[in-house]
Amino acid sequence: MEVENHTSVTEFILLGLTKDPMLCVILFVIFLAVYTVTLVGNISIITLIRTCSQLHTPMYLFLGHLAFVDLGFSTSITPIMLIGFLRQGIVLPATGCEAQFCFGVLFGTTECFLLAAMAYDRYMAICSPLLYPTKMSPRVCILLVGTSYIGGCVNSWTFGSCLLKLYFCGPNEIDHFFCDFAPLLKLSCSNVSITQIIPSISSGSIIVFTVFVISLSYVFILATILKMRSTEGRHKAFSTCTSHLTAVTLYYGTITFIYVLPKSSYSIEHNKVISVFYTVVIPMLNPLIYSLRNKDVKEALRKATIRGYH
Repeated sequence: MEVENHTSVTEFILLGLTKDPMLCVILFVIFLAVYTVTLVGNISIITLIRTCSQLHTPMYLFLGHLAFVDLGFSTSITPIMLIGFLRQGIVLPATGCEAQFCFGVLFGTTECFLLAAMAYDRYMAICSPLLYPTKMSPRVCILLVGTSYIGGCVNSWTFGSCLLKLYFCGPNEIDHFFCDFAPLLKLSCSNVSITQIIPSISSGSIIVFTVFVISLSYVFILATILKMRSTEGRHKAFSTCTSHLTAVTLYYGTITFIYVLPKSSYSIEHNKVISVFYTVVIPMLNPLIYSLRNKDVKEALRKATIRGYH
């Protein structure tokens, strides 16, 4: 069949997480609460970092952008998932489905780069404290943040351009709660052999590069911490990394499970559950991880609360 630039299928039906009406109501309430916490948590982190001068440091600049990316990631997926719980199968136009997927890739990829930039920031702070103000100048920080967003845009464009070349002529039901790449490939009437390879190379390269930067940074951080004679110094140095390490472990753990492990090792239902975790739950957990385990954020929040009462 000749591949066209347009699709004969003009809309897709997202089947969602479950067809059980009672379970849909329960899940709607749970995920509405999760999304509310995500909005409040991430907006609070962004506001706090912008308004509190003590948080105007490179680490919190990255954290503010991470909160913004988590906000965008969750908002590109969760509202449509919530509507899906109220209806049996939500209908999305083909362009809307492609847009949702591309925004998901944009924010998801940007998060990978930001987590790598945050690891590099911790490496500079712990391993080269005297050079830190120079090496992590405002110009360098803006460059790292800008590169993160550009990397996200490039990967999103790679996936999006491959998606636009696909021809859809048959079934239009996606067995998922959002428009993901693999389910869309299954519905395509085109030859998807090349279409699968290019995005895999792009996203695989990004994961390998960011994991390498994070791993290398922590190898040097660990070596520096072990050389410290003071137990208090070790504890203080390590405590600045625990929040970031927790966020990295959660995020990379789930995306590795979905995109790296062999597809035969888990079912579509398992895929859905893990996808919920990294697209909906992690954006809620990140602000909690960084606020509950961070003295500076807790202190800034306490001061902001006191100012609010006065």
